[in-house]
Amino acid sequence: MRGPWGWWRRKSTPAKVETYTRWSFHFFAVAEFMAAGLPSTGGLPAGGLPAGLGLQALTLAHCTLGAVTASRALDWTRGRRPQPVRLLWTLAAVTATVAVAASAVAEGGPDHEGVHAVAGAVFGVVLAFGAGFTALGVRSRRRVLAVVTGFALGAGVMALPVGLPGAAILATMAAVFFGGGFLAFTSVFSVWLLDTVFRLDEARDTRARLAVAEERLRFGRDLHDVMGRNLAVIALKSELAVQLARRGRPDAVEQMIEVQRIARESQREVRDVVRGYREADLGIELAGAQGVLTAAGIACEVSGEPGGLPAEVQSALGWVVRETTTNVLRHGDAGRCSVALRRTAEGVVLTVENDGAEGPTGAGGGSGLAGLRERLRGVDGTLEAGLVGTGTFRVVAEVPLSERTAVREVTS
Repeated sequence: MRGPWGWWRRKSTPAKVETYTRWSFHFFAVAEFMAAGLPSTGGLPAGGLPAGLGLQALTLAHCTLGAVTASRALDWTRGRRPQPVRLLWTLAAVTATVAVAASAVAEGGPDHEGVHAVAGAVFGVVLAFGAGFTALGVRSRRRVLAVVTGFALGAGVMALPVGLPGAAILATMAAVFFGGGFLAFTSVFSVWLLDTVFRLDEARDTRARLAVAEERLRFGRDLHDVMGRNLAVIALKSELAVQLARRGRPDAVEQMIEVQRIARESQREVRDVVRGYREADLGIELAGAQGVLTAAGIACEVSGEPGGLPAEVQSALGWVVRETTTNVLRHGDAGRCSVALRRTAEGVVLTVENDGAEGPTGAGGGSGLAGLRERLRGVDGTLEAGLVGTGTFRVVAEVPLSERTAVREVTS
């Protein structure tokens, strides 16, 4: 995982999308400087070079401020900082300053066609990108439309002193409106897409937690069904025994013997419920793993049939499936998981493999490995786990089906 791309592989999918979105806005700033800043000194006469350098410096300042505003506004949309209101107003002021400076160069600068072209390019590009960056700091579509319309109207107002004809002023306003509108739409859509990715990731975590909670509720219902009726009978018979004992009747002993029998029966039933919960059924665990992972948005492929395996082998391998499935949901950023059960000449092999592993906490990672190895040792099994390739984690559990295993099965 170490290397120039290790930091990227360790990121979750939402974090990757956020990084991509953030650097896309930074690229907007670079694109603005390349479209308006760099050409502002090319092809100018000697007299217009100072004005071109001045516009280039102003454009660079506007690009830098736009990138900072975009980053702060993105943090605001993620709820990490308050809305950058002052920074938005500062960006609007700097945008107006650069546009006014470009208008002044076009009106009072050297009478050269290149100077007018450079000033016009800086004027339109800065206003369009200013509208796009500002749109990141507002929420509703009406406010975004108001921002773009305001920049377009401001372009028309600042173009009046230059003495352009009415058709040219309208064309300038239209160019700023559609250019700024396109950038604003791109910004708003990028933020919406980022929010959607985070919500989907939260929904997947919620589904995983609900699956665990549903299993706990099932266990609670089973325990209640077993204990509820028996405890009610014990309470009634105990009360009856007390009344009979107070009256000196020998029937009280028989009632207490019955209470003792019911209590022992309840103890046995509770043990059966707990044993059924602790001794995982491999077939049920395989079906449950596929259902839970699919519900969490992870493509899961299950192959192999557990039929014919001894109960203790199925229990040990069922726990491997349960633990690895839980860790796939909790750790990494898996998009695919495969569970394969196959018979060999020596025994049975269970392989669980998933992508999106972030390190040793992939499928079955962490402290759960020690517990799985302990369970497998009870059936002479082994467990191997680790990364195989880039971002792929594999857990392999092997259990021999020897005569010793068969003897333990018959004995149990």
